[in-house]
Formats: sequence, C-alpha cells, structure tokens
Amino acid sequence: MNYMANAHKTGEYTNVLGEFGYSEAEITAKIESTTDAIFRGEHRFYFEVDDGAFRGGYMVDTGNDDVRTEGQSYGLMLAVQLDEREIFDRIWDWTMRYMHVADGENAGYFAWSCKLDGTRNSEGPAPDGEEYIAMALLFAERRWAHKPYGDAARAILHEMVHKEREPMFDPATKLIRFVPNAPFTDPSYHLPHFYELFAEYGNAEDADFFRDAARLSREFLHKACNAETGLNPNQSQYDGTPTEWGGNRSYFYSDAYRTALNIALDWEWFAADTWQRSQATAIQRFFEDETQFDFVHTIEGEVVAPQFREPDASETGMLHPLALKATTCAASLASDGELRERYARLFWSLEPRADRRRYYDNLLYAFALLALGGRYRIW
Repeated sequence: MNYMANAHKTGEYTNVLGEFGYSEAEITAKIESTTDAIFRGEHRFYFEVDDGAFRGGYMVDTGNDDVRTEGQSYGLMLAVQLDEREIFDRIWDWTMRYMHVADGENAGYFAWSCKLDGTRNSEGPAPDGEEYIAMALLFAERRWAHKPYGDAARAILHEMVHKEREPMFDPATKLIRFVPNAPFTDPSYHLPHFYELFAEYGNAEDADFFRDAARLSREFLHKACNAETGLNPNQSQYDGTPTEWGGNRSYFYSDAYRTALNIALDWEWFAADTWQRSQATAIQRFFEDETQFDFVHTIEGEVVAPQFREPDASETGMLHPLALKATTCAASLASDGELRERYARLFWSLEPRADRRRYYDNLLYAFALLALGGRYRIW
C-alpha cells in the first residue's frame, strides 16, 4: 500500500525501490550513473558553450539533431532536482538567448526547435516546454533562494493564460493545447501536479485558474485513458477522444508514454484522485505480457501495423522502448499489490540507451528513476 502519497502535505516521498530491497547507496549510484549518461559521459547529449561572457548549455535531441524546448525544460528540471545549479544556469541562459521570442504573436513564449548553433527551425512554441520551464524555474527560486528565476516563471505563466490571440490554455475548457493555435490537446501535456503548484507559487491573480486547470485536467485524463488498457492517444480532442488526422496521433505512441508517469507523480505529490490508482494498475496489467512492449497499439490495445515509419524505428514501429518501459514502471508509485513489486524490479533491470535515439528515452528513464527512488521532489 502506498501510505506516503500526498508528499505536498507530508513532506515525505515514497521510495518504491527501497521498499523492495534496493539500498540508498545503490539508488544513489544508479542516479549518478544516469546523470553521467545525460550530462557528462561518452554518450551524453548535453553540451556546453563558452563564448566570451556567454556560458550556455543545450540538450541535443539525438534522433533529430536539434535542440527542443522539451529537452531544455527537462534538463532544467533534472538540474534543479539534482542540485546542479551551474548546469541549470547554462541551460536557462542558452534557452533565453536563442529560444525566447521577444516580439510578434508568440512574444513571451519559446521557439520549440533550434539548430545546434541556436538558429531557429520554428518561431512557434510547444506548451509542454513552457510548462516544464516554468515549474523548474519556480523550484529553482525556492531551492536556491533566487527570486529572478521565479519572476521569469511568473511572466511565462501570465502569457500562457492571458495572451490575447493564442493562449496555451484553451479559454473555454481550461485545458492545455497541443500548440497555441490548435483546437485539440495532448494528454501527456496534462500536468495537474504542476498546476497545483502554479496556483501556489505563481501569479496570485491566476491561482483560481490553475486550481481549476488541475481539477479539469484530472477529469480529462479519466476520459483520455482507456479504462481497460490504461492507454491514451498521442493527441486527443478536449473530450479525450483520439484525434482523427495523420500518422500516429491517435495511437498510444511516443508522447503518450509520459502520461503514466505524470499520473503517478500527481498521485505521489497530491493524492487528489483515487482513480489514478486504478489507472496505474490498468496500464501495468496491460503490459504484464512484456512482449506488448514491442508494439504500437491503439488505445483499446490492438497492435497497429507500422504504416508510419519513423527513422530508426523497429520493424514493429517502436521508437522509444526504454521510455515506455520506464514510465510504465513508474506507475508503481500509484499501483498496488504484486504489480508494484514486479515493475520496480523490471525497472531496476533497465539501463540507459547509448544509441542515436537515446535522448527521449534516457530523459524519461531519469525522471522515472528519481520518482521511484523518492527523489523527484517539490521544492
């Protein structure tokens, strides 16, 4: 039984790995080796720039050879969780220099993709980046007692809610959009545990908005996740039904893997929705047959023939198998019984990737490791 849920209230974090015999020293060593795999080792994808007075850092999407707000924001969150302030400052400075949009319809947002030299591939934003950037900055303000981080976060949050033409939250539903001008959403962008903290740490005038957004996102996830399989689509309408256009967007694929981790972490931090326990159990039951990890699925659990084929995908269409396994294992924060232990032990057997597609998988693996080890914390 997960007795420690609601870390926001208790200040205590569930160490699932510790429950099943892995020592603090072993967990710490695994975190350190994972940190090296991302930031320092032979197969790292974090790189630094020292150009006169400018000292920056960027996270390379090794599968696409670009820098994304997704990766920069994840790097910021890992850095604040790991107490790596120099890395945090470098990533933040690079992000502000090259990705922050100063004017036009996207002013105050961040260009979602840049070349490695900082040249923008797009002027448009991807809201999952802004969400993580804002949360990491608010944590950094509190962990390192530096108010300018929080001021920057609150400026971002203001734009996300109040931008006149294209706010990131749909005004009618208060749900996060896939991109600001899209009339649909992405279930993996829904971070009610962040919204609760945006209400607490962000702009006072938007506290009620973010409390509503947290409640409505939890309600939305009930609709987006299949009750039997626990799977959710890559993108969906605001009523949770999969989008009908294009490629892999209606399937349980890539982006969608993050949802299980998000739900489990929301349970761990706030324990506001007991449905999250049954959801965690459903997705772990679906993958009890571990061969299912090798395939792309509809949200009903049917195997999908890979009519779409991304570079480096397996013959069955799988692109990020480690990310899928790691986030499914992270659901042990909320699941119960023998599944909890089964997936904790499966997670312990996993290792970071060293190949071209290591970026996304290793980042989600790192977040799952922190979560399962009781080290993914509210600051």
